[in-house]
Amino acid sequence: MQDLISNNKDKSLMLMMILTFFLKINGQDLHYSQFYNSPQNINPALTGVFNGDHRFMISMRDQWRFVPVPWFTLSGAYDRKFYVLKGDHHFIGAGASLNHDRQGDSQLNLTSLNVNGAYHRILSPHHIVSAGLTLGFASRGFNSQTLTWDKQWDGEIFNGSLPSGESFSNLERVNFMETGLGVNYRYQKHSRTFVDAGISALHLVKPNTAFYGNATSPLPQRISITGIGQIKLSQKLDLQVQGLHQIQGVYRETVIGGLGKIYISQKRGKEVQLHAGLGYRTAGSFIPTLALQYNNIYASLSYDVDTNDFNDILRSKRGGPEIHVRYIIANVKPLKEIKVCPIY
Repeated sequence: MQDLISNNKDKSLMLMMILTFFLKINGQDLHYSQFYNSPQNINPALTGVFNGDHRFMISMRDQWRFVPVPWFTLSGAYDRKFYVLKGDHHFIGAGASLNHDRQGDSQLNLTSLNVNGAYHRILSPHHIVSAGLTLGFASRGFNSQTLTWDKQWDGEIFNGSLPSGESFSNLERVNFMETGLGVNYRYQKHSRTFVDAGISALHLVKPNTAFYGNATSPLPQRISITGIGQIKLSQKLDLQVQGLHQIQGVYRETVIGGLGKIYISQKRGKEVQLHAGLGYRTAGSFIPTLALQYNNIYASLSYDVDTNDFNDILRSKRGGPEIHVRYIIANVKPLKEIKVCPIY
């Protein structure tokens, strides 16, 4: 009998933890542990900041599937450079990102399509300042059919065919406009040694995301502060360090980490790099990361190993995998079109 009582207490405590956790994250934006591999989602001023002319990116994150109320995120992005301004001291970056985020039993989801633009001013061969703008459309909703209600308990068992007693007509989805601004500073010694430091703000207009007609639930602004640095240690080894701090309402998140970049082959047309590193999120997650780059194709895998109280209750250290794939196209330019600017 004592084991049964203890079992029930554990289950009740686990349920309370799950409810508390998912109610807390309900208003948060999507986020990636490898934030440096999702630049347009972090800061619009990073649009067009890369070595090449066209960049395609796909990102996926699958978290908390074992609860089981998983949090799944999928993103696609494209950006490019435009040399349409007179002179060699500036250029424009433009891009778009599509995000879909789904979580919990209600399949609470957020889908957004954002267009990003950035102006990059080359102060000198080693210093660049950038300013970016985000404009977009977002839609948030949930599926009431996947939820269960107290009125579906018939006194003995749960009966899903009974009416829920709830009315969700025209209340399951809300649409709103997205706005954001960002600035970034880059010091570029050469292609393998550089520093990026930036700050951005999303949801500038604080859109109302309430599902009920007369209710108000403004989406808090998200402030992101980022720093990414890389230094060439030897002909075959670079070290990258990165940090992110985000603020959104009462929510705070800090992610720090580092990567060693090993140049296995530097033969033109057969360039191969292996990246390995570790990150840490202050919520209690360690993030081992492994990446491989072949010429302009890059793929990265990380896995959050969670050590927080939520996992202690579940007697588990599992988190979730995260994958990023990137492909860059570099146009061959006539000599007269080559710009005097640093190589990203």
